[in-house]
Order: sequence, then C-alpha cells, then structure tokens
Amino acid sequence: MQGLADRARELGKILQQRRFSVVTAESCTGGGIARLLTDEPGASSWFERGFVTYSNLSKEEMLGVPRSLLETHGAVSEEVVLAMARGALAHSNGDVSISVSGVAGPDGGTADKPVGTVWIGWGLGEDVAEAQHFLFPGDRDEVRNRSMLAAIEGLIERLDR
Repeated sequence: MQGLADRARELGKILQQRRFSVVTAESCTGGGIARLLTDEPGASSWFERGFVTYSNLSKEEMLGVPRSLLETHGAVSEEVVLAMARGALAHSNGDVSISVSGVAGPDGGTADKPVGTVWIGWGLGEDVAEAQHFLFPGDRDEVRNRSMLAAIEGLIERLDR
C-alpha cells in the first residue's frame, strides 16, 4: 500500500527526536508493523521489540492479557487491544506501543464482528492507553495493510499532540 514506508519513516523520525522507543503487539497484522518499522535504517535506535500474539494463549502468556477479557469480550475488542498495548509496555523497555487485533478474512467474521473489523490500541506511557475501532473494506491483504497504516498514523497523531 502506497504511503506505508513513508509513514513508517516519519514515525521513526519522531521517535528518534523524542528519544522514545516503540514496541508492537500484533495479531491480525502478523508482525507486519514491526517489519515495516524495522525496514527503516537506524530503527535499532527507536524500535524496542515486537510481539506477534496471534492466538489467545499467546496474548495471555506474552502480554498478560487476562483470560477473562478474552472470554468476555473476544480478542477483537477495545478491552483486549488496550490490555495488549499496556502489556507490550509492561513486558518490554518501550516508551510507547501499538497493538492490533482484527478479522482480516476471508472468513472468521460474524454479524457483530464482520471481516474488516479491527481494533487498534496505542500505549502512551505507563498509565495511558487509547483504542479505536475500524471497519476496513477489501480482501485480507487490504485489511491488513489498512490496519498497519492506521496504526502507524494513529501513533504519529498521538505523539504530535
């Protein structure tokens, strides 16, 4: 998707200027955000680590997401991406985080959470996390690419506040 590399580069510059490091916690994007960010030269100065937590068990074990949240709200929910964003920071040395969970398709959608449903979270320090819901059109690749772009742009916006 056009613009992904440019936005990743822009985020890297902002992080470097602020002397922040980012950590990612990804489900439906499968590590794509971490790959985009680490494609940038010099990323080692601002990219701390990435978690690919595709299964619910990995969300529990690697990020400390409570099983009760997963059982009550499902993996694709505001509550879970907020817990993922906080957990990524708690289990790393990162200053800010990005978390993503969604239904990329082509199957797996429900009436309540159709294909294209994505929740993105941003951890902005120890006590602050925000999340946003998206419904992206397109096939699996398009949903994943749009999710990656929205996640990166969302962190840029929050860091520019």
